Amino acid sequence: MLSKLQNWIAPYLDMLGDHPWLKAMAIVIVFLALAWVFDRFISAALRNLTARTRLKFDDQIIDYLHSPIYYSAILIGLALAVNVLALSEPYDFIIFSSLRTIALVIWTVFLIRVVRSILRVVAANDQRVAILHPQTLPLFENIAFIIIIVLAVYVIFSAWNVDMTAWLASAGIVGIAVGFAAKDTLANLFSGVFIMADAPYKIGDFVVLETGERGEITHIGIRSTRMRTRDDIEITVPNSVMGNTMIINESGGPHEKYRIRVAVGVAYGSDIDKVRDILMDIALNDENVCEDPEPRVRFRTFGPSSLDFELLCWIEQPVLRGRVLDILNSKVYKRFIDEKIEIPYSKHDLYIKQMPSAE
Repeated sequence: MLSKLQNWIAPYLDMLGDHPWLKAMAIVIVFLALAWVFDRFISAALRNLTARTRLKFDDQIIDYLHSPIYYSAILIGLALAVNVLALSEPYDFIIFSSLRTIALVIWTVFLIRVVRSILRVVAANDQRVAILHPQTLPLFENIAFIIIIVLAVYVIFSAWNVDMTAWLASAGIVGIAVGFAAKDTLANLFSGVFIMADAPYKIGDFVVLETGERGEITHIGIRSTRMRTRDDIEITVPNSVMGNTMIINESGGPHEKYRIRVAVGVAYGSDIDKVRDILMDIALNDENVCEDPEPRVRFRTFGPSSLDFELLCWIEQPVLRGRVLDILNSKVYKRFIDEKIEIPYSKHDLYIKQMPSAE
């Protein structure tokens, strides 16, 4: 591209005679003027054009594109000026490689910012890709950042005529050695990636592990997942374990509401319709119980010494389970006492077949 530009401006440069430094200064001044024109007029016109649209993404692209184009115009002018001066080696190579490196750094920063903006727009969209959502956004941002940096480093080394074959071979050998030495860490790493992508749970969810621990997810990292139990004890579980065990997500499903069960038994001979009405009245008049779904009462079974009922009602969050159960159990007990409904308990009658003889 530089040769084409130089051929295009050559007739104008010939007007300056055989003065290479004067020609170089003229080229630099012209491209500085072009950069100033772009900054003052073209960039402003593009901003006014994108401001008429409803999207904010195009405004960000113009803002990101401003600096790379401005500085690229200056770098092209400097490269043409150096080409006109026809410096001897190694100065010519060093200057050109330095200019390429600066340009690559500028456009790498631009590419990183654009990719991050695209990922954030897609993650915030309701019709986004299923695997990309706000919880997995940091993961994809980091992956994109690493890929862009690796490619940029490769191109920069190529600009300095550094052979990357040996480096890539060495990296492959080192990668194999690290893979064997840190297989557990890599297992946690890949499990963390799959957990973030599949999203079986998210921060703030209440989960129950297969081993019985129950708590709130407080952190999902690349290596491990942390959860805080109701005793305010933090448990750190490796992601390889979380990815290969059964997890009950109490906050999952179409909503975060959680159903609790209040089991109560009444004595045989009790008015079961009255029991139903009392349990429903307690649930409907408690502010902690959700109106939708509606509470319900179930007559479960004929127990050994009681008629077993169950009050089913929903609460807003699983974390409220213990407190609401305490409130409802207290109300049921007091109400049954007021209504003269007996809550039976296990009784044992002792029959003495024969009294021991007195000696």
